[in-house]
Amino acid sequence: METVDTKSENGIPTNEEIVDSLVKSLESSCQVEREKIDVKDNENMKESLSESSVPLERDENLNGQENDKQKSEEDDFIDEEFLKEQEKSLSEEDRVRLNSEAAELKKTGNEQYKNCQFQEAVTTYTLALRTCPLCYNKDRAMLYANRGAAKLSINLTESAIDDCSKAIELDPDYVKALMRRAQLYEKTDKLDEALADYKRILELDSTHKEAVMANMRLPPLINERNEKLKTEMLGKLKDLGNMVLKPFGLSTNNFQMVPNESGGYSISFKQ
Repeated sequence: METVDTKSENGIPTNEEIVDSLVKSLESSCQVEREKIDVKDNENMKESLSESSVPLERDENLNGQENDKQKSEEDDFIDEEFLKEQEKSLSEEDRVRLNSEAAELKKTGNEQYKNCQFQEAVTTYTLALRTCPLCYNKDRAMLYANRGAAKLSINLTESAIDDCSKAIELDPDYVKALMRRAQLYEKTDKLDEALADYKRILELDSTHKEAVMANMRLPPLINERNEKLKTEMLGKLKDLGNMVLKPFGLSTNNFQMVPNESGGYSISFKQ
């Protein structure tokens, strides 16, 4: 079989030679561009690292704030599992002694509270809760309620609610803790929860004036809020319905909701 000669007899480059030359030229050009890009990337990287020093410092500050918050939560934490295990090895005499120590700490916390040393009072009540044996439910309930009051005075509202809830868990008939939590719920616009606590107070003490007044004051406010929410929700549903019906040349005005005997609504179409 004859082989194909890739060179012309008259010295003119063949098509294959022209293609090879163009490929080599293109590869050489690409290599130069890659080198330029590498240099540019290195310079951009240096600039980026230089500019990123400030955000890194900000991140450190944010981490510091998160650590402070975490530390605060840890300072407030009561490890009941540890106390439960510890209590297993305590004698009755030990329990009485520890409860007495917790009572002294409570007195100190009360004095700090009276002197407007609220943060110090929180710390003291926390120490008392870590000291008082778990078997003294009512004493611990009082400590949680007092700590909640101190937290409220330094605007730790949600944490104060948690402490009141813990106090009520330990002593369900603790009117003072129920009253304080009801007030906190009302302050944070949790009106349904507040009303439930006020009703519970009236079950325990039907003459409680503040609870009586709250049971008359809150229902209209709750109804007004619910009507407002219902109006907002229906407005959003109407906007959504108009968007869906628009391609068909319709709108929600073509549909009418009529109350029915079952307490619901029937929908009728009108042109």
